[in-house]
Amino acid sequence: MEKVVNLAKRRGFAFQSSEIYGGLASCWDYGPVGVELKRNVKEAWWRDMVLTRSDIVGIDCAILMHPRVWEASGHIAGFTDPLVDCKVSKQRFRADQLFWAAVVVDGKTVGHVSALESDATEAELQNGAEELKRKKAIQGKLEPVVAKDFTQAAPEEIPLIPSPATGEPGSLTPPRSFNMMFQTYVGALRDDTAVAYLRPETAQGIFINFKNVLDTGRVKVPFGIAQVGKAFRNEINPRNFTFRSREFEQMEIEYFIAPDADWQKCHRDWIDAGLAWLESIGIPRALLSEYAHPKEKLSHYSKGTVDIMFKFPFGVQELWGFAARGDFDLTQHQKFSGKSMEYFDEAAKKKYVPHVVEPSVGVDRVLLAALCAAYTEDEAPDEKGKLEKRVVLRLSPRLAPVKVAVLPLVKNKPELVAVAEKLHAALQRRYVSFYDQSGAIGRRYRRQDEIGTPWCVTIDFDTLANGTFTLRDRDSMKQERIDEKALFALLDEKLC
Repeated sequence: MEKVVNLAKRRGFAFQSSEIYGGLASCWDYGPVGVELKRNVKEAWWRDMVLTRSDIVGIDCAILMHPRVWEASGHIAGFTDPLVDCKVSKQRFRADQLFWAAVVVDGKTVGHVSALESDATEAELQNGAEELKRKKAIQGKLEPVVAKDFTQAAPEEIPLIPSPATGEPGSLTPPRSFNMMFQTYVGALRDDTAVAYLRPETAQGIFINFKNVLDTGRVKVPFGIAQVGKAFRNEINPRNFTFRSREFEQMEIEYFIAPDADWQKCHRDWIDAGLAWLESIGIPRALLSEYAHPKEKLSHYSKGTVDIMFKFPFGVQELWGFAARGDFDLTQHQKFSGKSMEYFDEAAKKKYVPHVVEPSVGVDRVLLAALCAAYTEDEAPDEKGKLEKRVVLRLSPRLAPVKVAVLPLVKNKPELVAVAEKLHAALQRRYVSFYDQSGAIGRRYRRQDEIGTPWCVTIDFDTLANGTFTLRDRDSMKQERIDEKALFALLDEKLC
């Protein structure tokens, strides 16, 4: 993961927000190539999930909405995380992500250990227990640890659990509820009548516009409403680069179906569509898995929720969620607003409040997964033929920030530069193209490899003679002679 983060900074994918002032935790700025990659993720999703389907329409809702929206949805009352403070280090943790275990030797508890949630949590706790036993020079058989999260700690156990920040017990507070919505004020006054919130999700904007879309969009159930937009959550413990941050973008669909429709089939179809789309943008199926939420952990409105998981370097984590939300949201907004959210089904000759299947995925998480899946190290010869390490992003051409780089073989030959600049100008009208005449040709190839550019075109002296140039493939590093017509045909085939 450290290599991916370093590459992201070095090559202009992402920077820490407000970096010159020390940075603002869990907020990120996308650089020149990062913003192109992010735009490509959104455009690929929109084309495949919206533009190529006749049953999906789009919407773009305001970030600020009437506070009653969040009362109806339950966010004001229940959008909380359990928060734990370390009084010594002043660090905060989510109680459900802070794990602990009693250290038991020969049936007797001799201490406690703690660790933050990860793929290796139980191993860390077991190692901690063994270390505690050695440190205290305790004889006897150490029993396997039983990991619990901090919400399961009894009041009398809390003072005994060490803080993961200090390793010492006695500094952790009992869990308390922490609402994750960012509060602001609308208008000149700063009192209770002016309170508003930055939206913590994009879904509610779709629900409150259900009737507007129904009346204007010429749609019939089953149909979906899609949206791409910013959301904001005051996360207690943001971490792992752009994976969990306080400002992020979602790509979300609310797919409306009849109450008596086969929701399980619809749910499964969307999961399969999600898996297929991720593979189509270069994320290998081998790195993806599914996690079905057990009944006892489902949200109160959910009939069933399945997450597509991705194997990040820091562990297997949620990438894309698929929830069968029933009619909860539309019913709540109907109740709180007094406005009907019913749909008249002409075929069935009856009215009903539709049910919903929701595929929801984060733009930033897809981008990070694509970077992690694409990052590769191999060997390539330098100008003298000696093998050296090559860092290459094997991004799908659809996602690649730059589609083709144009490189004159040498910069001090005006006739080569003129041809290269002309080709670059022609390419720019249709694709993101990059022109580079600085440095040895091998170094220029390496720079393009590191940002994932699929093809490089080198203008050389043969170009002047016969109009062909060298096309280099990023992944195989194979080179072939090609002319301008064939180049555009290749790009059209691969990118359109």
